Amino acid sequence: MYKYWDKKSEEEIKSIVFDALAKNVNYDEQNVLGIPASYLDQNVFSQDASFLKDAPFLSTLIKNPNHIGCHTLGTSEPFFAGTHEIERDLIKICAHDILKGDANEEFDGYVASGGTEANLQAIWIYRNYFNQEKGLKNEEICILTSTDNHYSMDKAGNIFNLPVQKVEVTDVGRFISEKTVQSAIDIQKSKGVKAFIVVANMMTTMFGSVDEPEFFATVLERENLDYFMHVDGAYGGFYFPFSQKEHHLDFRNPHISSVTLDAHKMAQAPYGTGIFVIRKGLMRYANTKEASYVEGEDNTLIGSRSGANAVAVWMILSKYGPFGWMEKVFILQKRTTWMCERLAELKIDYYRHPSSNIITIRSRYVKSEIAQKYGLVPDNHKSPQWNKIVIMDHVTIERLSELLEDLQ
Repeated sequence: MYKYWDKKSEEEIKSIVFDALAKNVNYDEQNVLGIPASYLDQNVFSQDASFLKDAPFLSTLIKNPNHIGCHTLGTSEPFFAGTHEIERDLIKICAHDILKGDANEEFDGYVASGGTEANLQAIWIYRNYFNQEKGLKNEEICILTSTDNHYSMDKAGNIFNLPVQKVEVTDVGRFISEKTVQSAIDIQKSKGVKAFIVVANMMTTMFGSVDEPEFFATVLERENLDYFMHVDGAYGGFYFPFSQKEHHLDFRNPHISSVTLDAHKMAQAPYGTGIFVIRKGLMRYANTKEASYVEGEDNTLIGSRSGANAVAVWMILSKYGPFGWMEKVFILQKRTTWMCERLAELKIDYYRHPSSNIITIRSRYVKSEIAQKYGLVPDNHKSPQWNKIVIMDHVTIERLSELLEDLQ
């Protein structure tokens, strides 16, 4: 069932990480004179602390491996080969075991600085493809996403000089439809757009809402328009595939070319751990040949990045294993359902996708002092219409009960 992902003991995890670090460069013992890199400053971060022998992540931080480039493509900097291998294993786990990529298909990817960068990486690749292979100008390529989208799509439009078109969602269910997709595409067709970069949501940051990607595909293929489809799973990537088994937002769907996951949300990894995964053959459209001093060149938006973040995510997934992860999500789902039942009893109007752990309450039910007391996040700080609760490990039923008392 799971090809690359299995549960490992603490000792196995430590052994694998420390073996990987041993394969990386040793600045104390080897002649390494040409790269602007070293361990973290040893006057501040000592490598002699006794606890480090039992702390593989902290040891990796101090050893400071640089994961510049995309290591699934082949040649990479040899100085950090050990931890590069851990990152490759992580990408395989995400591509095949979480996102259900075919066992016979290969994927590329890397640990980005966050979901925003991973979304930008996808849009950058597809814009370059349409520029280079189809001869399209930027104004003929449009980013198509829903009105519940993450702001990174608007940021991408600004950075890559592309128009952004939003598809309307229903107020109650937060759904797109074939009709609203058609309306959005018609607007851009009238402006001369010939190709679309679709970003479908796997649980939006504000609502936990989910797009049906087949609405996009149906309309675009009926209109005979070129497109690529990327899934923004920055919030839902480590949650939704375990709470809803049957869906169209992973690599089982041939329309999906790439996916963003964000480990510093539901996976509770250190901040700076977005993950980008894409079907083989497309990563080359982000190649920067001018990075000729980097072995393997650079196909990523960010360039140099900490290998410790990749190690952290790999450690977390290895500690739980797939079945431990399922249980974690199962508990959060039950807790979310409990809260929704209590809100319904109080006749408080809320939105929750049934496979999500986000509950968004209409702001008219939430006084500003209550929102501030419990750290509820508004959709707009200037004129909030909704306030959200995110059910995570620390959001216990005891804490939720206190909120319910105040809401009542």
